[in-house]
Amino acid sequence: MKAMPLPLSFLKLTNVNTNLKNMNTRYYKYYFLIGFSILSLTACVTKKYERPVLNSNDLYRENTSTDTTTIANLPWKTLFADAGLQSLIEQGINGNLDLKQAIERIKVAEATLLQSRAALLPSLTGDLSATDTKQSVAALNFPPGININTETQLYKAQLSTSWEADIWGRLSSAKRSAYASLLQTDAAKRAVQTQLIANIANAYYNLLALDKQLSITEQTIKIRQADVETMKSLKEGAVVNGAAVVQSEANLYAAQVTLPDLKRSIRETENALSILLGRGPGKIERSTLDQQTAYSNLQTGVSAQLLQNRPDVLAAEFAFRSAFENKNVAKASFYPALTLTANGGLSSLSLKNFFDNSLFYNLIGGITQPIFNKGQNKARLKTAEAQQQIAFYSFQQTLLTGGQEVSNALYAYQTAAEKENTRAMQVASLTKAVDYTKELLRYSSATNYTDVLTSEQSLLAAQLSSINDRLQKLQSVVNLYRALGGGWK
Repeated sequence: MKAMPLPLSFLKLTNVNTNLKNMNTRYYKYYFLIGFSILSLTACVTKKYERPVLNSNDLYRENTSTDTTTIANLPWKTLFADAGLQSLIEQGINGNLDLKQAIERIKVAEATLLQSRAALLPSLTGDLSATDTKQSVAALNFPPGININTETQLYKAQLSTSWEADIWGRLSSAKRSAYASLLQTDAAKRAVQTQLIANIANAYYNLLALDKQLSITEQTIKIRQADVETMKSLKEGAVVNGAAVVQSEANLYAAQVTLPDLKRSIRETENALSILLGRGPGKIERSTLDQQTAYSNLQTGVSAQLLQNRPDVLAAEFAFRSAFENKNVAKASFYPALTLTANGGLSSLSLKNFFDNSLFYNLIGGITQPIFNKGQNKARLKTAEAQQQIAFYSFQQTLLTGGQEVSNALYAYQTAAEKENTRAMQVASLTKAVDYTKELLRYSSATNYTDVLTSEQSLLAAQLSSINDRLQKLQSVVNLYRALGGGWK
């Protein structure tokens, strides 16, 4: 069977389609080249953020553990088993005013981020107006006999839009800077929370220590009151003289005079703790120091983990990141800005014929290149570079401070544990010394009340110091937990 020839019209149509495909292919290539060129130019002007290289190893001094397990990952309820303390921490998280302020700062940063994102989109405004205009006949200088209406009305309804092409990445860098600021405020809020938990726990333990000191002082006063009565009886029996009685009374007064200061310290600590909870000064419900057990499995992990665990270190890095993007914005300000504007709508001199042949529009594309602006762009860039360097130094300083705080807290715990056993033996020995000197005073003329007085004063000082040792141990655990970045997870 012989093939039929194709019609000429079909061949022409095929050629047209082929030409159109070739034209579209060329346009796509042009579009691709234009887009690639814009991305290349943007990459030349703005740089991609990379975390600066910091030496985050060996920040804990003698602690060279390679185990990444750290108490910073523990929930605070696990670290603090005291039910009263747990309740106070919950009240503080819900009511502390510093924490509430930090949350409001996050909202401000969120609004700034939304605004910076919207800068990438075109603006759109609507305008509806009616204008009545009256011209002066004398000012128009018309020839005599011409009667022209010099009052006109103009009715207009229009939409206007404007869009800046982010060729050099200025708007994108501003958006990333705002996002980094948001992350910074969020990290700052977590830093406030970790510090709040530590402050509440330290104040609580300090309050328990003051209670214990008050209790020991009151017991000491009772003992010294009995000593006064004993010295009076011994004087009547001619065992001691009047000096011993007076010395025993002075020893009693020395203990009694410390009571007001202890009670004042307790009241002030309760008031300060109430402020941390976001409430007015008042009594704090609490247990006793003897019921507290310090957390002993103090795993610190490795110092490099401070970059992820400590909120203030994270906040410092986000501040550096924001400054880095601000430098990109300053650099992009040296290059031309491409802006597209358009407006259109309806305009008529008569409201009755408002929709008849009253359509209008304007399309404008413009490029603005800074030429001379009194050195503002150079000053802005120098300022941004300096602020970035300041943020870098602050980031580095915060990391080093974190390592110092971990080292200090860990060593404070170790020294408190070392003192605990020695102090207990000191108190036991001094207790025996007091008993022995009192017995010798009754039956031997070789001992006077000065020996009793010295041993009693040494015993009281040792008992109060043992409370401080216990407090140091408890608070060092709290400080280590905060220094490692615990309390916000």
